[in-house]
Amino acid sequence: MTNTCQLSNNTIDYVKRYRCILDTMIENMTSVCLTDSISANFIKQMIPHHRAAIEMSENLLRFTTCIPLQNIAQNIICSQKESICSMEAICSECSRRRNTPRALNYYQRSNECILRNMFREMHTACTDNCIDANFMREMILHHRGAVLMSQNALKFCICPELKPILESIIDSQEKGVQEMQQLLGEITQK
Repeated sequence: MTNTCQLSNNTIDYVKRYRCILDTMIENMTSVCLTDSISANFIKQMIPHHRAAIEMSENLLRFTTCIPLQNIAQNIICSQKESICSMEAICSECSRRRNTPRALNYYQRSNECILRNMFREMHTACTDNCIDANFMREMILHHRGAVLMSQNALKFCICPELKPILESIIDSQEKGVQEMQQLLGEITQK
């Protein structure tokens, strides 16, 4: 949490937009009408998660002058849009892949725990007057949530078209976390 009296006007504007994006993501992910398809449920929850990453990156780009971070944000926007298109293209087909009530219950319990932790951590991420650092602390948590959600879904019988998308999410977002952790370390040591 932060003391807004100590934050610059730019940081306050950044944080207000971030919190709005986060609250919308939480609402859109938790209000999904779940079905008997883990594949469809994953897609329905991951699309608003990806949209939030796009909006978070666009929010950062209004403020940052850090070229490596601009590149990271642009890459997030591009890759998340591509992933959304891929998931939307297979959603109807994946909805036909049904799961047993037991598998659904186990998947959903694990997924709810992942989401609850991610939402809490993103709400309480450290905020200071370094917008670049704020973004990376927030996005690292966001990426880790996507990795955990994808790994959870891969434990179950899902539609074959979804598997490469999940593997791509895991690979790209783990790399993104490493890249941001390194850059965050460099920025905070200055």
